[in-house]
Amino acid sequence: MAAPRPPPLGGPRGLAGGSGGAAPAAGAPAGVSMRMFHGEVFLGEMEVFPMKQGGEGGFPFPSNEIRVSHFSPPSERCPPLAILQTIAPFSVRCKLKTKLMPPLPSLERMYLSCFSEFKSAVVMVGDEELHLVAMPTKTENVVPSFWCCSARSGLYASSVGMLNLRCLAIVFDLDETLIVANTMKSFEDRIEILSRRMDVEDDPVRIAGMSAEIKRYIEDKELLKEFIDTDTVTDNGKIVGTQKEEVQPVSGGQERVLRPVIRLPDRNAILTRINPEIRDTSVFVKLRPAWEDLRNYLTAKGRKRFEVFVCTMAERDYALEMWRLLDPEGNLISPQQLSERVNCVKPGSKKSLQNVFRDRGCHPKMAMVIDDRLNVWDDKDQHRVHVVPAYTPYYAPQAEMANAVPVLCVARNVACNVRGGFFREFDENLLKKVFELIYDNGLLDLPYAPDVGDYLVCEDTNFAPSNKDQAPIPEGMRGAEVEKRLNGQPFREGGQISSSTRSPDDGMSIRGTGGVRNIQPNGAAVAVAPSVFVTVLQEIGRLCNSKVEFRSTVSNGKSMQFSVEVLFSNEKIGIGIGKTRDEAQVQAAEKALQNLENSYLSFVAPIAGVPNKDSRKSPGSGNGFLEDVSCSDVDISMQEPSGSTVKQDHSNNLDKLSSVMSLIREHCLEDQHIIFRDQVRNSSPARNEEYHFQVELAGQILGSGVGSDRDVAKLLAAEEALRTLKSTTNPQIKKYLRPVRCNG
Repeated sequence: MAAPRPPPLGGPRGLAGGSGGAAPAAGAPAGVSMRMFHGEVFLGEMEVFPMKQGGEGGFPFPSNEIRVSHFSPPSERCPPLAILQTIAPFSVRCKLKTKLMPPLPSLERMYLSCFSEFKSAVVMVGDEELHLVAMPTKTENVVPSFWCCSARSGLYASSVGMLNLRCLAIVFDLDETLIVANTMKSFEDRIEILSRRMDVEDDPVRIAGMSAEIKRYIEDKELLKEFIDTDTVTDNGKIVGTQKEEVQPVSGGQERVLRPVIRLPDRNAILTRINPEIRDTSVFVKLRPAWEDLRNYLTAKGRKRFEVFVCTMAERDYALEMWRLLDPEGNLISPQQLSERVNCVKPGSKKSLQNVFRDRGCHPKMAMVIDDRLNVWDDKDQHRVHVVPAYTPYYAPQAEMANAVPVLCVARNVACNVRGGFFREFDENLLKKVFELIYDNGLLDLPYAPDVGDYLVCEDTNFAPSNKDQAPIPEGMRGAEVEKRLNGQPFREGGQISSSTRSPDDGMSIRGTGGVRNIQPNGAAVAVAPSVFVTVLQEIGRLCNSKVEFRSTVSNGKSMQFSVEVLFSNEKIGIGIGKTRDEAQVQAAEKALQNLENSYLSFVAPIAGVPNKDSRKSPGSGNGFLEDVSCSDVDISMQEPSGSTVKQDHSNNLDKLSSVMSLIREHCLEDQHIIFRDQVRNSSPARNEEYHFQVELAGQILGSGVGSDRDVAKLLAAEEALRTLKSTTNPQIKKYLRPVRCNG
């Protein structure tokens, strides 16, 4: 139910001197009278009530005076209370209501302006913003009434834009997550360590593995040396020269810098020089495969899905250059944002989202992390980290493609699912309930605010090696090692790589969305965990060009069990319940795979001449996506709801459905809100078997279809949905639609 709105300016008023609202309930905290100003303009006397009994914590206004300094940015779709509940949950400090009725015109105008434009009046108290949120009241009169919520200074302004654009934040680690970089010294050290290991090794298989690894190091080391000596490299018999790439200044006053760079796309490698004047600062960089896929997703069609940040233990000049190589055009982080978006942490310190967002760029609840190590992050941030296997192009070059889905494509899918789950919760729960709140509600009536960690399945990245192999040599450079190597300082401790590198167990596992594979030196994979079901399901979605999405909820009962639904192209195909979110997700993925298999078999059986009615799925058991395979030589007779009998070509229906769905998506801001729901079909001796489909947009039914064939029912539902989108006046639907363009 929509929240009550105040009447228009000049509407009916209460009696002068009246309270303008219901009398406080018995036992309610007593109010305190305070004068309210906008700058130096007096707005009127306000009665201020603490949110807690007895006024615990006191009132937040200094000198018992309320001075509005400015207004928050207006929002297109999010009321201020929804934004504040997201970035500062349950931060309501007190309530304010005018004492004088009718109120002064200046106060009435401010109240109505805040209410209608989705903005708040801001009172500054030190490094804290007190947001006065205009709240509707039970009365028909205009009674200026506010809730006062606190937030860190600057956080609201940065968050309102992200929430309007349905944008989250993503934080990347660099070394062994997105890149592996080596200098001449790091190449030599790793070759030396491997050579010593080979001298004491008896197993010919392990010796062969280390020999191949040394060969890969030597090949790239020779390319780097040629680059240092001649500014060229010989790649497959062809001489490639440097290109001078201009480095945009990070801050004003810097001189123009031209850096010599050689890009070898076939090798997924780049040679660069951190200091263009010093050849010994040359670096050989390997970029992780599928980075382009992930990068393109983040800013698809010119619309940012994620604000991008970097958090690394590398030295700053090195980190800035590595990021420039990953984002040469500055599409993810503009040159003006680099100084605040690239965060360099001292080796040995913990990474933390609070430090990443020290300039209030985002709230940690709205951010996810991509890193190859979990334990380098503060405990409070670890549930927001998607851990990827370390990139090891020298130790196990084939490991990157051991999974059906490349590691960074899995990360892309995870980011897509996280964003979809976060904003589904925001739209369908938080926004809906905030619109129902009025001034008289209490703190306990505020809805739950989504957290990225709720939609991120944290993986157990620890495992016991099943063999006696020595740990792989940490590849590339980390933390203090970068600065020392680039400055020519030794970085050896007892002939081993510094302790700033990873622990022995790290870097040995190849993980998909949830599965773990222990990789042997020869590249073989063993001990696949049950959660590989998730990875397989993601791969099916990729091959079918269909989005796989996981919805997660927690039951309200005492058992506190987790429930996870699997959506395949926005249709539910599996559900799992477990004591943990991971357990529920694996169970849901397994059931989804079973349903996909059953649906596929039910489709191919009649084509193969084996009509088996029992093999077709039971009512409500799934949605049969693999039945959508085109089959032009199969005609399907169906009975339309009107009663006329027609013959429809199966593949023709699919083509029509695809066209209609494309038009539907063009109308909508986000196609993730569109869901096909497979209703229970009717079956009785007196009636033919029927399929019932309906199309929903954020819980609103757009269209429905009924037919004896699944595809026809889906097509009828989609066509009715398209007609609805073109003609609707329903505000609950229109807020999800793109603005209508006026030609001419």
